[in-house]
Amino acid sequence: MSLNRRSFLIAGAAAGASGLMAARSRAEEPIVIGVSGPLTGPNAQYGGQWKAGFDLALDQINAAGGRPFQYVFEDSQSDPRQSVAIAQKFVNDPRILAELGDFSSPASMAASPIYNRGKLLQLGITNSHPDYTKAGDYTWSNCVSQEDEQPSLARYVIEGLGRKKLAVLHLNTDWGVVSKDRFVQSAQAAGASIVATEGFQPGEHDFRSTLVRVRDANPDAIVLEAYYADSAVILRQVRELGLKQAVAGVGSLYSPKLIELAGADADGVFTQAYFFSEEPRPEVKAFVAAFRAKFGQDPDWFNATAYDGLIFISRIVGQFGASREAIHEGIAKIKDLPSVVFGSATFDPVSRRVSGPHFVRLVVKDGKFVIWDGHKPEAN
Repeated sequence: MSLNRRSFLIAGAAAGASGLMAARSRAEEPIVIGVSGPLTGPNAQYGGQWKAGFDLALDQINAAGGRPFQYVFEDSQSDPRQSVAIAQKFVNDPRILAELGDFSSPASMAASPIYNRGKLLQLGITNSHPDYTKAGDYTWSNCVSQEDEQPSLARYVIEGLGRKKLAVLHLNTDWGVVSKDRFVQSAQAAGASIVATEGFQPGEHDFRSTLVRVRDANPDAIVLEAYYADSAVILRQVRELGLKQAVAGVGSLYSPKLIELAGADADGVFTQAYFFSEEPRPEVKAFVAAFRAKFGQDPDWFNATAYDGLIFISRIVGQFGASREAIHEGIAKIKDLPSVVFGSATFDPVSRRVSGPHFVRLVVKDGKFVIWDGHKPEAN
């Protein structure tokens, strides 16, 4: 064999080994998902709940083998200015194959144009604003829209609880105002009268003057369009002032933390949930058992929707490939994703939300959320 021939074979073997090592290196590189959400600031507790859901999902995804998944969580404080900067950072980082978040719809919607221009999938896991997914073809959500939730809540209050003279307390944010407006429209269409609407800022601590005005309007039910932290403060002051009206609220009230924060004052509160930890569905039982084993407590919807979001991305990657383009194409095509919230989830490519949401009607009884048995509360 000539020296040149031998050198060529050696060089070819070296190139082949190098190519194999590069392929193996690519196969071992993690699939990175970006998360934009609050880790500090007034909504920090919700970012912490997301992390628990993500971490449980990662345990299960990575235990199954294949390329490992990981996420990069950037703290936006749920501030639109921060979420925009994070979006630009994620779009410019080729490692990031999809993005989850932000927590509030205003923060998410401010960043949506950047994700759409950068062709990076934005999956909103808690974005119920009806306009959220209208930003473009790269903006999707596995959260139920207020277009679906508010009419369902109105039916619960009016038909289920038998209340038709209502006062509405709402967060004075874009989400809170839209939620209030959709509820009021639905309730009035069903024959109810709205005797008071009162807005408040996130993190307020004194609702007494607001509740005095509500008391003077003499409603037979108070409806809360708020998250559980603010709602817990309101509930304590409702009881302190001796208001006897039935209290109902949007699904974001469903969390063990509402009871932890409000204590006995949460008893008798009515809400509805897309996910309930005591539903008998096998996927819920398995999720709850795994969550308890890892964290020593029951999960709520914020944990479950974060878990679902990361599981969805992993399934799309597994079926369509690990690239931004593949994930974007796959979310519109994939069918019957396993979901602890929905049971089985398929995205509608027009609304870019999960088709066919369902609700479980709940009430707090003896310090615990239970499925509502249909019993109407006594008139105040």
